[in-house]
Amino acid sequence: MDFADLAEGWEVWHAEKARAVLTFRPDVFDTDAFPAPCLPTIHLTHGQRGRRPGRHDPDTSDPWYVTLYLEPEISAGQEQFESRTAAREGAREMAAAFLAGDIDYRDCYQVPRPDYLARLDELTGWE
Repeated sequence: MDFADLAEGWEVWHAEKARAVLTFRPDVFDTDAFPAPCLPTIHLTHGQRGRRPGRHDPDTSDPWYVTLYLEPEISAGQEQFESRTAAREGAREMAAAFLAGDIDYRDCYQVPRPDYLARLDELTGWE
């Protein structure tokens, strides 16, 4: 999958035919400063992302999903698309909205990580 023109700080971590993972500033959210699960990611998947291990082969009629994760179990939003092209554009827009501080990720936490959220605020301009 092609992800030209991603918002600053986002990069393609993994891409294949039916899914892709984008990461935000892996140089900042490394295992030294923050635990590895704190790396913000955007997952683009054809069909619902399965929780069971093994290969997931979606039907061609399945929708595409774009999901922003702050941590593996903390989602900051999901959108559904009818095509891979639309989902790719949705992922680009979600990355740009995150960088612009337009996504209120603080409300996603029941038990916040103050240092982590302060660093996200600094990088995204969120106030």
